[in-house]
Amino acid sequence: MSLVRDASLFKSGQQKIDWVKSHMPVLSGIEKDFAASKPFEGLRVALSIHLEAKTAYLCTVLAAGGAKMYVTGSNPLSTQDDVAAALTQNGMEVFAWYNATAEEYKEHLKGVIEARPNIIIDDGGDLVNLIHNEYPELISEVLGGCEETTTGIIRLKSMARENKLRFPMVAVNNAKCKYLFDNRYGTGQSVWDGINRTTNLIVAGKTVVVAGYGWCGKGVAMRAKALGAQVIVTEIDPIKAMEARMDGFGVMKMEEAAKHGDFFITVTGCKDVITKKDIVNMKDGAILCNAGHFNVEINLNDLEKLSVKSFEQRKNIMGYEMSDGRVISVIAEGRLVNLAAGDGHPAEIMDMSFSIQALCAEYIAKSGGKLNVAVNDVPEEIDKKVALRKLRSWGTHIDTLTYEQEEYVNSWNV
Repeated sequence: MSLVRDASLFKSGQQKIDWVKSHMPVLSGIEKDFAASKPFEGLRVALSIHLEAKTAYLCTVLAAGGAKMYVTGSNPLSTQDDVAAALTQNGMEVFAWYNATAEEYKEHLKGVIEARPNIIIDDGGDLVNLIHNEYPELISEVLGGCEETTTGIIRLKSMARENKLRFPMVAVNNAKCKYLFDNRYGTGQSVWDGINRTTNLIVAGKTVVVAGYGWCGKGVAMRAKALGAQVIVTEIDPIKAMEARMDGFGVMKMEEAAKHGDFFITVTGCKDVITKKDIVNMKDGAILCNAGHFNVEINLNDLEKLSVKSFEQRKNIMGYEMSDGRVISVIAEGRLVNLAAGDGHPAEIMDMSFSIQALCAEYIAKSGGKLNVAVNDVPEEIDKKVALRKLRSWGTHIDTLTYEQEEYVNSWNV
């Protein structure tokens, strides 16, 4: 039985789902394909992704393909209660509500695992870790799963290295149609949507410190620059640091950058990116937020120990007053700012990411459990299929090679 906050909220949730569907043409096409072919007939799918409208539409698409859906969120502050309610009206089992405690969040994860899933669709690795650690007797029923985040893939590869991973996983995050667009353009826009709607402050003329210059960090820095900010990047990778420098951004250690920043956005996938040694250097009014999967990048324990008091400054913003009178602000408890303080990536971006998810789930279903027990790449044909469908939805067409050109580019004797 579903566990949602208020089932009566379903009407506004359905409106949200209908809106994003109208802006997700590739996924809509896949829904029609699935409704005809029923690739998930008789299969149970457990899904843990940020539970908002775009995720809900993905669930609808999988259900159209015959899947029995068991759904939860992947972050306590990103679940939208009206969307969760709408899914229950569409015949799905949903275990999620906004602002769940750590204990409630764990129970919600257990709810979908105890359904004995055949396919797992994960965001950050919580479902995969839970079934391996607490429900090993259910692993034999799992054909495989998909993971769509950098953080989750790091966890999966660690499990694989230690020979602990016991069923195949597909690294959806590593598909080009995912990271080149979702991580860069999606994160770039949605992070600033979340910051701007929460703070109601101008970005132009401010100094923005972006910690991490992977694809997500590139997108956040690019959008900050477009909004008129001076951008400083902090990095541990010398290659990425060079990229940031050549892209026109300042590069320095966090301890030094802390003296200059007005906004700080962590997007590294690591912990303790901002700690006591950085906080003591920050100016009065500095605003901290995180765009990495887990809320461990800003060390809130250090911040609390340094402060003489904390107080709510505005909805979703906590202020921490230092002994010298400075106030440091944190958005959304250091959780994913674009989802805990916003609606996540734009629908048109998630059209590609969730199309990759849907087609990879179909790939797993059709494999019948025959994929390698490893972290598998997304098949190139899935990536290209989504890209071509997206181009067609824009009315854009591209050239193809002639037979002679194919022979030329694949020949060593030219």
